[in-house]
Amino acid sequence: MKVAFIGLGTMGGPMALNVMKAGHDLIVHNRTRPREEPLAAQGARRAGSPREAALEAEVIITSLSDTPDVEEVVLGNKGVIQGARPGSLVVDMSTISPDATRRIEQVLRAKGVKMIDAPVSGGSEGAQKGTLAIMVGGEPEDVARVMPVLKAMGTQITHVGPSGAGQLTKAINQTIIAGVYLSVAEGMALGLKAGLDMEKVVEAIGEGAAGSWVLNYRSKNMIDNNYPLGFRVRLHQKDLGIALEAAKKLGVTMPVAALAGQIENGLVARGYGDEDLSAVARSIREQSGID
Repeated sequence: MKVAFIGLGTMGGPMALNVMKAGHDLIVHNRTRPREEPLAAQGARRAGSPREAALEAEVIITSLSDTPDVEEVVLGNKGVIQGARPGSLVVDMSTISPDATRRIEQVLRAKGVKMIDAPVSGGSEGAQKGTLAIMVGGEPEDVARVMPVLKAMGTQITHVGPSGAGQLTKAINQTIIAGVYLSVAEGMALGLKAGLDMEKVVEAIGEGAAGSWVLNYRSKNMIDNNYPLGFRVRLHQKDLGIALEAAKKLGVTMPVAALAGQIENGLVARGYGDEDLSAVARSIREQSGID
């Protein structure tokens, strides 16, 4: 298929590469233009704007940071909507507001362009390996049509409902992992303060009921107090804001997510927003007197 991929950051870059490796004809665009170069060196075509990227594409994928970015890239003066042909399909793989997703989908539909929301989970490792979990909202026929492209990026692809349902599912995902990150950080702090060999501790509990992706892949960061980028604190902070806003509208109580959000607010304010999310352990360690 002819695929345009817009947004080549920590997640989007390797996702786009996997789409190209699967044999699709790839057009790329990124606001920071040098990020297009590695993909262009492997055969992707570069476009000067989202509009230009969409002109020939059957499928237009966006992987961007926040709701305003998606609105500008898709609906702006040089946006996808200005170039996309009727019958083409926008696949938004960003994590944004479900309400905004539905609004954007309606505007595109009025122009004859389809849209599904397909946010992902699995971190930068999953993006590189093509093993992401992809949560899809939209019409069944549109999901089926783009499935060969989605399979290039993920191994667990689930159609969860109509437009916006993918984003709501991602909000649930981000709510749950907020609690897991905090719990793992607390457990690591308890063991460190007690003087235990934490690699042995993780080995001992990793295959039991406490086992999790966070424990397996992020506990070492927390033990070492070193947080190389996988998924930015400030992006999860944004995602929790989306989840908490949805909870407010629906009358759902989410005290753990609210606590995690406050801890992340503090980390961002102190300049740690671009570290990996496992940096929530910084706050737990500091409050526990662990250097």
